[in-house]
Amino acid sequence: MKTTTEAGEKVIPRITKATMKALVYGGPGKIELKEIPVPILEKPTDALVKILKTTICGTDLGILKGKTPSVKPGTTLGHEGVGIVEEIGSAVRNFKKGDHVIISCITSDGTCEYCKKQMYSHCEDGGWILGNLINGTQAEYVRIPHADNSLYAIPAKADEEALVMLSDILPTGHEIGVINGCVKPGDTIAIVGAGPIGMSVLLTAQFYSPAKIYMIDVDENRLELAKKFGATDTINSEKEDAIKRIMAETKDGVDVSIEAVGLPATFDICQNIIRPGGHVANIGVHGHSVDLQIQNLWIKNITITMGLVNTNTTPMLLKTVSSGKIDPNKLITHHFKLDEILKAYEVFGNASKEKAMKVIIEP
Repeated sequence: MKTTTEAGEKVIPRITKATMKALVYGGPGKIELKEIPVPILEKPTDALVKILKTTICGTDLGILKGKTPSVKPGTTLGHEGVGIVEEIGSAVRNFKKGDHVIISCITSDGTCEYCKKQMYSHCEDGGWILGNLINGTQAEYVRIPHADNSLYAIPAKADEEALVMLSDILPTGHEIGVINGCVKPGDTIAIVGAGPIGMSVLLTAQFYSPAKIYMIDVDENRLELAKKFGATDTINSEKEDAIKRIMAETKDGVDVSIEAVGLPATFDICQNIIRPGGHVANIGVHGHSVDLQIQNLWIKNITITMGLVNTNTTPMLLKTVSSGKIDPNKLITHHFKLDEILKAYEVFGNASKEKAMKVIIEP
């Protein structure tokens, strides 16, 4: 039984089983549910969390397609979830064994130069590492480095399924789409992509009272769902020219266009519907370059932003979910056991056919 780190620092002894089930990446197109060793605490600031509920992200599908070469074969995927603290290192102060917690997709030490700027995604000893550089949450247990800054306590009687959405997609949509896009009261905005991230933008954009919200996608089921979530107008870009319609229905384009897919075609829509002085906020993870129409954009005084979520708004979003201001539970369409995770990937990867939005996976 390990009681010290390599540096000789004391950790609390672990009392748990030796192996666990985990979804392991084997290279592009290859995943397998395997028995692997349960993680051990490596530093005094670590916590071991027993997963209660996790999910699959579009980023995980991108990993399978080879879009993220930093993920090496043998890595357990997943960066979202809620769970129960099983063990803590001797330096963890904010949590104890038995606490229910949200796992942030971003790990932060809270002390480096970037963390002090609230750029937690660029933490010098963290950032997006779960399911990327270290083993992630699609397993029975996960080791969380810098637990004090990378976990959030779950309020009593909270809906844990809804709070899984606070691991990643809600703060991502809010920070990289809405805040970076500078959505303001009275704005006309367009969200390109009605997947989980696009829907998270839709839910959180309404904090700022835009006058008109266009949702653009090729999936009629998702567009119908977007109307229920607050979109004022929907456009099926497979059936009509989204650019022509928006330019015909507005004075000279939208105030904010938000790219939530990660394809050259969807970015092209965003840059062609933005009005002078507007903001293009790119959220989608792009695996290929896009054609930037700078010869048309330079004179329009626009701002283009992009980035990885910092999760600095997670505490605020937790309050809005707890109070019922927004209900991310509406994004959940399917439930699976961990033993069914390969089927869950198949369903999530065929979202249009399966009418899938977010899936919940539990032991």
